[in-house]
Amino acid sequence: MPEEAETKEQNVQHFLNLIKKSRRGKFKIYIGMSAGVGKTYRMLQEAHALLRNGIDVKIGFIETHNRKETHDLLAGLPVIPRRKLFYKGKELEELDMQAVINLRPEVVIIDELPHTNIEGSKNEKRWQDVLEILEAGINVISAVNIQHIESLNEHVKEITGIEVRERVPDKVIGLADEVVNIDLTADELIMRLKEGKIYQAEKIATALQNFFKPEHILQLRELALKEVATQVLRKVETEIPKNIILRQERFLACISSNEIAAKTIIRKTARLAHYYNSKWLMLYVQTPSESSTKISLVKQRYLINNYKLANELGAEVIKIESNNIPQIMLEVVVKNKITTICIGKPESNLLKSILNNTLFDQLLKKLTGTDVDIVILS
Repeated sequence: MPEEAETKEQNVQHFLNLIKKSRRGKFKIYIGMSAGVGKTYRMLQEAHALLRNGIDVKIGFIETHNRKETHDLLAGLPVIPRRKLFYKGKELEELDMQAVINLRPEVVIIDELPHTNIEGSKNEKRWQDVLEILEAGINVISAVNIQHIESLNEHVKEITGIEVRERVPDKVIGLADEVVNIDLTADELIMRLKEGKIYQAEKIATALQNFFKPEHILQLRELALKEVATQVLRKVETEIPKNIILRQERFLACISSNEIAAKTIIRKTARLAHYYNSKWLMLYVQTPSESSTKISLVKQRYLINNYKLANELGAEVIKIESNNIPQIMLEVVVKNKITTICIGKPESNLLKSILNNTLFDQLLKKLTGTDVDIVILS
């Protein structure tokens, strides 16, 4: 057996072993740096391998994007019919979540994890369907590109200039029992694009000017590799024997009513917490000058959106009314055993208010000799 084929068979066997460990469905995610790296192709290859091993595997939803080599792999695999819906005069197809649960295959392949479901579906997002299927005890293999991961979205936008609107919360990626990176070099990926193996001919020129610039691919590739490395680290940490005492990281993101600064602090703190597989909290101290009767409706809306973003990224959101921000921060740090405080850079109103308050010195003195760090985020 060739070495590559043997490695694939070993990966399949490893996933088979995971299946047997728990009643809750096991979750495997293929991650790629962009469209066209071969995530769907690999999922279908794995489906065939599982089928050969006597596993009841079914296709819940696969998007081949009319790629012949991918479409050909569907041959011989049992497919669960899609649910048909009429939306704005058109007949559209969705994953039939209830059919998957009713049929109860051992493993179901579900593509396009970030997909937004058609209006009228039970869940807004496909990843929510996947979570329900996992809770039903069914094992799921799915796929996502790194630009769709919530806390990486801003970073990808900075690299490519493109904002991806369909996103998956980091906590969903964190639920995966296995995360596998599907990697290609920039030259290989661009060659696949030019050969028409990723997009139709009329889209190739535009793609080469956006995601598929060599310098963009290198940066996206680095992000994908780091993401998978983070997941591997998380798995290693969770499997270390309990008698080995490790520092339990806990992060506190302190935000103001400044929308842009707050979003940055939330996303970066979420990335830190995600990296350490740790709990994190978001704190907003509402001073009298920002009471509901004095703060503008625009800022109120910003705050609500930032609460929602923090919650989606896995934070416990804390709002406290006080005129003494440093003291409240200190109390929250002590009560919640925070190890790292994340604050915006000096231009932010929050940090100005702290630096202008003598209690900031008290906060620093209190933290001296402890393991609590303060991180000022750009």
